[in-house]
Amino acid sequence: MSGWDSWRGRRVFITGHTGFKGSWMALWLTQLGATVCGYALEPPSQPNLFEVARVSERILDIRADICDLSRLKTAMMDFSPDVVFHMAAQALVRRSYIEPASTYAANVMGTVNVLEAVRSTPSVRAVVCITTDKCYENREWPWGYREVDRLGGYDPYSNSKACAELVCAAYRNSFFLPEELSVHEVAVATARAGNVIGGGDWATDRLIPDLLRGVLAGESVRIRYPHAIRPWQHVLEPLRGYLMLAERLLQRDPEFASAWNFGPNDQDAKPVEWIVGQLSQLWPGGMSWQIEDGAHVHEATYLKLDCSKAHNSLGWRPALSISNALQLIVDWSQHWQTGGDMQRFTLEQIAQYRDLCPAR
Repeated sequence: MSGWDSWRGRRVFITGHTGFKGSWMALWLTQLGATVCGYALEPPSQPNLFEVARVSERILDIRADICDLSRLKTAMMDFSPDVVFHMAAQALVRRSYIEPASTYAANVMGTVNVLEAVRSTPSVRAVVCITTDKCYENREWPWGYREVDRLGGYDPYSNSKACAELVCAAYRNSFFLPEELSVHEVAVATARAGNVIGGGDWATDRLIPDLLRGVLAGESVRIRYPHAIRPWQHVLEPLRGYLMLAERLLQRDPEFASAWNFGPNDQDAKPVEWIVGQLSQLWPGGMSWQIEDGAHVHEATYLKLDCSKAHNSLGWRPALSISNALQLIVDWSQHWQTGGDMQRFTLEQIAQYRDLCPAR
């Protein structure tokens, strides 16, 4: 089997399945016929996609801390997965300034624990550890960062994700060497994605969730960094990249056991102010917003990814324009607002997205 059919009957272990990206991934995998076990803390917000879309109905749902190595090992060994997607993280820049120690604990030691659990689980054949585009040492370059560029990270969140990349590289070199894949049979890759957006994101201190909360509450939203440029992309775009990458890892090709960027086309790396204006046009009745004055914690002004490696080696390219991605968010949010069945609607959006993608 190849392509989407290859997931039918697969056993997949997802850390962070109660989060925004993890919930979309869990639903997609079950739609493809995989058996999914999720391991995570409670959902990070109220409301949240995990509960709104009733994800627990379709998977084995384990609530536990990624920092609890013994519990994690037991859960992974008991489930015996073929594939592990490590998505659990403290993922907010501003929160990392308030809680730096717990951010490093979750993002660095959490990654160590996942890889230790993989070492104890003989069934695992492919591991994709999700980090972030912010793991690079940001020099405000006008061109995209490549996988070989220097890691860094200014703030605790970004730096902790750079550390997670180094952890994965060290474990790969020490225990899962690609050149010896036929011996140990475990292929480990990392994936660095841009600013993901999509229906069902209620996280704090994220642009689009803040805007949607404001419009539903009839309030004006304060916008920080209006000129900051980000690699915006619908959540399904990088998730498709993660799935395609895992498929190649399962084929035991050592070339794919490495780091990968998944970002939008160059023309879709837009300033914050453009995103706000476009979303306001798409939302019936518009949105009210204003620029927030005063000092803010440091965030990069310009950040873009070079995804040539994924384009040329994986055959992955974005299928949605940023305008289409924003329309999907508006559609999802309005369906939820009117009391729709959000599990069914989310699965429908996944199916529609798959139809837009090149045949595989």
